[in-house]
Amino acid sequence: MKQIFFFCIILIAGTYKAQTSFNVEYEADYKLVYKDQNIPNATIQEAAFALLMNREESYFKNLNKYVSDSLKYEKKLNDKSGYNDYLRYFTPFDENIGITTGKIYVTVPVSGKDFKYEESNDINWKLENEYKKFGKYNCQKATVKKYGRTWTAYFTNEIPFPYGPYKFSKLPGLILEVFDDKKDYIFTLYKFGKRKYICKSANMNSNADPIQKQKIFDYKRKDIGNPNKYLEHIGDEETRQLLIKKSSEKAKRYNPIELSLY
Repeated sequence: MKQIFFFCIILIAGTYKAQTSFNVEYEADYKLVYKDQNIPNATIQEAAFALLMNREESYFKNLNKYVSDSLKYEKKLNDKSGYNDYLRYFTPFDENIGITTGKIYVTVPVSGKDFKYEESNDINWKLENEYKKFGKYNCQKATVKKYGRTWTAYFTNEIPFPYGPYKFSKLPGLILEVFDDKKDYIFTLYKFGKRKYICKSANMNSNADPIQKQKIFDYKRKDIGNPNKYLEHIGDEETRQLLIKKSSEKAKRYNPIELSLY
């Protein structure tokens, strides 16, 4: 699957549940199709994610990060590993997202430092009288306005877990598909099954520093628009200035999954 390789990451802030491992009972894997540039005919990107679940909570992370964190835990990937080894597992979706009934817990690195925040799990879905078949599952439609977008989800009560991809949860069944009204971000389930193991590398950043989400909510846009620290190896000043200009333009067009804090 295609991944964007351009600078750091997004979101960040708060107080966090000191969780390092996760008791996995079920796993749902999702494909994300997205456009991170707010322009006509924007390039369509893809990424894959794992949603780990048990009866009390869920844990969501990008599959590249899932693999790289596992390798780091097993000491097969470390600071001495080559650049290409890290590039192989790069993802612009570097968050760890834990969800309980009342809270959403997020950790994410920013410029080489780990931060964490929490927010209320107060998503308030409207159940719609509309249904469709998703593979072998019967699904119902639900809608909500959240994070500056209007979202549509299809969930099935045939899988009685109130979870879904990213920060979406609190429906009476697993979310199999969720997308915003512009179809900029579309999560689709492609695999679900029972698992029984302890994911010891669930959160490799449990000692991250707490910070308020709003303080660095727009960090990635700022980071994209100010790429000097990534261009130190470029000696030609004309080339540097051209890349800085392109970065500034890219930052203005940046289209993150969250357009507002709540």
